[in-house]
Amino acid sequence: MFSRREFLTATVALAALTGSGLSGRWSRAAAQQLMSEDDLLGAPDFGNLTILHITDIHAQLKPVFFREPAVNIGVGEAVGQPPHVSGADFLKLYNIEPGTPDAYALTSEDFAALAGQYGKMGGLDRTATIVKRARAERGDDNVLLLDGGDTWQGSYTANKTSGADMITAMNALKPDAMTGHWEFTYGTDRVKDAIEGLPFAFLGSNIFDNEWDEPAFEAWKMFERGGSKIAVIGQAFPYTPIANPSWLIPGWSFGIRDEEIVKHVAAAKAAGADLVVLLSHNGFDVDRKLASRVEGIDIILTGHTHDALPEPFMVGKTMLIASGSNGKFLSRLDLDISDGRLKDFRYRLIPVFSDVITPDLEMASIIDSVREPYEDELKRVVGRTESLLYRRGNFNGTWDDLICEALLAERDAEIALSPGFRWGTSLPAGSDITMEDVHNVCAMTYPAVYRNKMTGETLKAILEDVADNLFNSDPYYQQGGDMVRVGGMGFGIDPTKEIGSRISDMTILKTETSIEASREYVVAGWASVNEGTEGPAIWDVVEGYLAKNPTVSLEQNRSVQLKG
Repeated sequence: MFSRREFLTATVALAALTGSGLSGRWSRAAAQQLMSEDDLLGAPDFGNLTILHITDIHAQLKPVFFREPAVNIGVGEAVGQPPHVSGADFLKLYNIEPGTPDAYALTSEDFAALAGQYGKMGGLDRTATIVKRARAERGDDNVLLLDGGDTWQGSYTANKTSGADMITAMNALKPDAMTGHWEFTYGTDRVKDAIEGLPFAFLGSNIFDNEWDEPAFEAWKMFERGGSKIAVIGQAFPYTPIANPSWLIPGWSFGIRDEEIVKHVAAAKAAGADLVVLLSHNGFDVDRKLASRVEGIDIILTGHTHDALPEPFMVGKTMLIASGSNGKFLSRLDLDISDGRLKDFRYRLIPVFSDVITPDLEMASIIDSVREPYEDELKRVVGRTESLLYRRGNFNGTWDDLICEALLAERDAEIALSPGFRWGTSLPAGSDITMEDVHNVCAMTYPAVYRNKMTGETLKAILEDVADNLFNSDPYYQQGGDMVRVGGMGFGIDPTKEIGSRISDMTILKTETSIEASREYVVAGWASVNEGTEGPAIWDVVEGYLAKNPTVSLEQNRSVQLKG
């Protein structure tokens, strides 16, 4: 694997104009504290193929605030490696000046202040402007648009329409292929029906039919663009039936199945592919390992872990591209392919600043149309926050602090558990909390809030299991997500230890007493993967809490102590 210095030395020569995603026009604009649409979108006429990549939109049709994680710990070979660098360290690694647009877009540093200066990001109408401009400048036959999945889930309107709002909008954007993850939480019948109606390919090389043990989806597809043949292999999230309810998709099995990818790469090469692309929802660390095990992949467009990196990450000859989440970014790769191989490239991670990029009128009209039946509920104010509400981070997020407070109060519980989902937008202090905001952090198809008794031993086992999903030194055993959030209790965690030894000092915060292994505690939580879970929907619980506590003001969460 190239070191960062070696990679930069090589790409400076190859990409003097735009090179890394942060050089060229964007950096100059950032230094001047000025931006224009041309600053963000202008690109040289280079090569014969342009690949555009979006991923993990999570049904956000409109511009949003989204704070990147302040804590993102890597383990094993990933220690200190991108994407496990955050905050001020991230700025230093990529030579980004604090307070600039790129610092705001890519880190949590000074987020509250910079959000007021630079505003919201994303919006599919702005993404449409970027895509249409690239197609107009390069020609439709020279552009390939690929969607990495987690597209149909994560908002009120997506939940109400079973993803139809996003499907309508994405059909208008006209991607060439996509893969999936949270799409499958709508259930087998809905997924099949939706995919049958797509005017583009849904690829999933690692999804098999349980009964026949054969591929359940199209594994890969060959595209001809710019006079070259590009093979795109789809890789859905391998742990979907574990991280999400298996009873929703009983007929399908998943898995990394890198041996299948080896076969598809060979088949693609035999069919004359000049470029092999893996459209992946594995997560960055899984794709880093996969790239070291599978030869012949030129580019991995990675998703799932919501990382946004301003430069490609090289593993041998394979380029990993991380394009962020929630519509904040779009990756653009301009490629020179000749003599049957990739010879040169230019890369830009385009930040979608919604106040700078002109909305595409056609897409804006579609967005307004699909949202119109729900506007009254979307705009309904249920509270106000005097604290910044965000979710991302390995251990804590203030949105989940609020959710845990609601669970404790509304369900009369001693301990609250909120899943460490990476999706969920941010809300600046001083903002009204609308029902759209609430659903942006909890819109899903299994929202029931449970209230059970659990022993201290069971609670520790749960925490240890989730911690292993996050911090197992072998990426192939990492199942995604951040650490489960807790309310009413605190604990210590040492990510460097093995499963069974990471969690310590479990304490009931109210009484400052240690949690006893044999004692039962009343626990409230939501998003259980178990079939038949009963209880009110999480958004109703949060709304009920806000009705009694309409002003949110959260103290800094110190309930998790990082050790090691």
